[in-house]
Amino acid sequence: MSRLGTETAFQVLARAQALEAKGKDIVHLEIGEPDFDTPQNIRDAATAALDEGCTHYCNSQGIVPLRAEIAKEMERTRGVPVDPDRVIVTPGAKPIMFYSILALLDKGDEAIYPDPLYPIYESMINFSGAKAVPVRLREELDFRFDVDELRSKVTPHTKLIILNSPHNPTGGVLEEEDIRTVAEIAQKYNITVLSDEVYEHIIYEGKPFSIASLPGMLDRTILLNGFSKTYAMTGWRLGYAVMPPQLLEPVVRLITNSVSCTAPFIQHAGIEALTGPQDSIPRMVSELKKRRDLIVDGLNQIPGISCLRPKGAFYVFPNVKELGMDCNQFADYLMNETGVAVLPGTHFGSYGEGYLRLSYATSAENIKKALGRIAAAVTDIRKKSVQ
Repeated sequence: MSRLGTETAFQVLARAQALEAKGKDIVHLEIGEPDFDTPQNIRDAATAALDEGCTHYCNSQGIVPLRAEIAKEMERTRGVPVDPDRVIVTPGAKPIMFYSILALLDKGDEAIYPDPLYPIYESMINFSGAKAVPVRLREELDFRFDVDELRSKVTPHTKLIILNSPHNPTGGVLEEEDIRTVAEIAQKYNITVLSDEVYEHIIYEGKPFSIASLPGMLDRTILLNGFSKTYAMTGWRLGYAVMPPQLLEPVVRLITNSVSCTAPFIQHAGIEALTGPQDSIPRMVSELKKRRDLIVDGLNQIPGISCLRPKGAFYVFPNVKELGMDCNQFADYLMNETGVAVLPGTHFGSYGEGYLRLSYATSAENIKKALGRIAAAVTDIRKKSVQ
């Protein structure tokens, strides 16, 4: 258990709520959760499924109608035929990381992951007993990795490479040439790729590109996705993966041993999400883009802070190194003194030092309020440093 980390956003949320309980006004920029409601047609589908008695155990792998729709969605968006038997449904996308890493890695193995990173990757690699090998995402490359540096990390013990694009926490998006390079490495050295694509629809420039669409990669890619971000279904806990054949049976066995199955009425809501109206997605992305521009422009007007304009997801990862305060201290200062809850970059790996992660999945009013408070905090900090 000592090797198992956590997702610190929930810890910061708890601290922020404790301050709120004491009467402090807090602007929440720490939790990565859309502030939009789940579309009504999806909620209606869940209600109908409940009324029809979809409240019993079901196939651990997921109900066939949902797996069939996911397979169609994968073929439509990735251009490769997918057998529904290769689809696994889980309560949230996070279990896919958990099960895949447990099934694939053991002591002596190595897994390469991006840093800064979604913290559960490193946590689960360490929990499995394998060695976690970070490859740095570089601000000067728009938070992409250097492909030569990635190649240098590969050893005979490398069993897994993790991709996440669009990326949490930076909002960076890998270019097609980056993904093709990873595919080339994976095929040359017989490495499995875990491609986390949960933000695939929340992209502001260009189109997402999936490694699973490349020749020969579907059989060595764990394609991770879910409904939480695209359809504002975070609390529903509904995720899925398209698995390489050799991992299907072990992962289904892990599901049976842990959660038995995913709630069937929620799976019926997932069918409606995929087959029903899709107009909520462009509306949400359009609004998020406005918020992105608002927060990026505002942060770049604050002396000592610089912020790239992310191409996807709903996070910014501003550089605060010029403030002369480590990112944990600055995040604590913002929370305690000004009432803005953010996450220090080091919560996302060692290469996150000097950065903060802010989620702009909140109202424009909240973003403006947060920007004003952050600017005031920077002014106070600089005055104190001069004194």
